[in-house]
Amino acid sequence: MTAKIAYDEVEVGTELPAQTFPVSRATLVRYAGASGDFNPIHWNEKFAVEVGLPDVIAHGMFTMAEAIRVVTDWAGDPAAVVEYGVRFTKPVVVPNDGTGALIEVSAKVAAKLDDQHVRVDLTAMCAGQKVLGMSRAVVRLA
Repeated sequence: MTAKIAYDEVEVGTELPAQTFPVSRATLVRYAGASGDFNPIHWNEKFAVEVGLPDVIAHGMFTMAEAIRVVTDWAGDPAAVVEYGVRFTKPVVVPNDGTGALIEVSAKVAAKLDDQHVRVDLTAMCAGQKVLGMSRAVVRLA
């Protein structure tokens, strides 16, 4: 597979379609099972509060994976992402209120690189706070 977006059709500043990803306690339980990460801060409210967190928090790697979906959906091929990194700046707090949390992700092309590659900078927000910093992906376009 290859990216569906052509390098020549993209300019610096091109905005990718923003997306919002809901996170519920059930989502965290499913992710814990799939990843093998059963740290109680991700599912046990009492434990999370005892260690100083405001509530249960989403797994950092889960948050990171949800954010890159904006890029993979835009590119049309997950394999087009050749590099991706973030800094975890704030936790995604997931209350047990029937609604949970929303991760809001936007992205834009920040640089055109050599060999059909672009750098995409992402912004991931939850409850008005930036939850990922220095979130960048390098994508090989068609």
